[in-house]
This record gives sequence, structure tokens and C-alpha cells, in this order.
Amino acid sequence: MKACAGLLVGLPELARAQAYPSRPVRILVGFPPGGTTDVVARIMAQWLSTRFNSAFVVENKPGAGTNLATEVVVRAPPDGYTLLIVTPSNAINATLYDNLSFNFARAMAPIVRLIRSPYVLEVNPRVPVKTVPELITYVKENPGTLTIASFGTGTASHLSGEMFKMLTGTQMVHVPYRGSAPMLTDLLGGRVEVAFDNLPASVEYIRTGRLRALAVTTAERAASLPEIPTLAEALPGYETSSWLAVAAPAGTPADVITTLNREINAALADPAIRKQLADLGCTVLGGSRADAAALITNETEKWSKVIRFAGIKQN
Repeated sequence: MKACAGLLVGLPELARAQAYPSRPVRILVGFPPGGTTDVVARIMAQWLSTRFNSAFVVENKPGAGTNLATEVVVRAPPDGYTLLIVTPSNAINATLYDNLSFNFARAMAPIVRLIRSPYVLEVNPRVPVKTVPELITYVKENPGTLTIASFGTGTASHLSGEMFKMLTGTQMVHVPYRGSAPMLTDLLGGRVEVAFDNLPASVEYIRTGRLRALAVTTAERAASLPEIPTLAEALPGYETSSWLAVAAPAGTPADVITTLNREINAALADPAIRKQLADLGCTVLGGSRADAAALITNETEKWSKVIRFAGIKQN
């Protein structure tokens, strides 16, 4: 009888896992369509829609450094039908903003890591440097004369530059833009001189010589540009990267999160998906729920130090 009772207790959870999803699942992206985050989200959504024979729909809700999209998910019912693509912005915003209406670490349940990709430290070819040591020397000899562009104040692109300045004791003038595309336009035109950009967005300009790559920011060299050194080769300990994960509102049933973790890991193991992501310059991560939680925690702590050093705050 006890065994039967235990089986009956487990039946609702089993039924829910088998039934999920029974209606469309929303995947919120805090950036406009067309960027790397959006493209990866749509690759995953298409795969999951086919896998479950049920729609997974990407919704773009840019604004407030991804906080608008995040708040939609935080306030959604914790049932697995509203998911968030987590980005470095979520880790940054925990310290950057004083007045957030939510505590990301408490409000969200990490599900799985997706990918990691490098930023690239690059210059307009008119800047007379070809290596990171040459850039450091040039900036120290000409303090405050070079401009360093970013996707916007408080973005990972901006803070990658702040970490560089922190570790090298250099000064450059920060010029924020509204995203990577307008930043690249001015970098190519020579209106700004230095930038940290997503490698997938800049790689063709680097290959054709329109931009000069000095280093990638990940701990290992990028497969798409293996001749370009890592920043850590000149600055031991430097590491930043773009990464993506998936999360749901806190309180989402464990069996639903387990199902999503299992199926997204299956997607990341699929050769066709892996090729699509590799073509974007991404390294597949995957792994357990604990791996996703550790990534977010570690990134939040790292960016907190940089933000406090740079004295950056957003209202």
C-alpha cells in the first residue's frame, strides 16, 4: 500500500511533465531582431517547436538594458510557458541599477547554458598599433586622445573596455552607441578608434582588413580567427565574453525545468545545430541547471567589481 501511495503522489508531476508544453511557450529576448542573441534564440525555438510539436515563439522586447524583457518573465506565472534568454546584461544590471523592481538571482530559475562567444578588441586601421602592448604604450603616451566605442553605457562592450583600462592603467574617452551596428559604422569610418565588439558582427571586416583585430577576450583563441591572440596573453587574468543561458520564473516546477534542460541539451548536441552556432562564432556550452546558476553567479560577481571600480551607475 505504501508503494502504491508513493506512486499516486508522483502521478500529477509525471502527468504534468508528459503534458508540457500544451500551449505555445514564449521566449523573451531583450534585444531587437537580427543580433546574435536573437538569432540563437530563434535557432533554439525552431528546434524545440519541432521536438515538442508545439510552438516556441521568440518575442523581442528591447529596452532598459534588457530589463524590460526580464521584468515580463519575472512577473509571468511560474509554469514554464514564459522563458528568458539570459545575457551578460542581466549579470551586469544586478549592480548597475539601484532601482530594479526585482532581484534577478531570487526571481529567476536558471535552466541551462547555451553558448559563449568572444568579444574582439579592434581598432580602425588608421590607429598606428598592431598589438595589445603597442596599444597600451600608445594610449599611455597619448592619454585621453583615443576614443573607445561601445554598444551603450553599462553594456558588456562598455565594461570590457573599463576592465581593460582598469588592468592597464590607461585612459580613453568612452563613446556609447545604441547597439553594435551604429558603433561599427563609426568605427569603420574612423569617427571612433577603438572598440570591443561581438566577434560574429566584426569578423568579416577583420578578414577584409577594414578593421584590425588586436585580441579576443575569451580565455582561448577563437576558432574563426586562430591567428588573433587572446587578451590574456598580454594581460594575464583578463577574460570577458558574450554568453547566453535560459531561465524561467522562480517557482517553475522542477520537472518542467528538468524537461527543458534535457531537451535543450539535446538540441545543443545536434550536429546541425552545432554547425549553425559554430558559423556564428559560438562555442556550445549546455550542461546542468547548476552549471547555468554558477555561470550567472560568477559573471554577476565579476562585473560588480568592474562597475564599482569604474563608478558607473544607471537610474
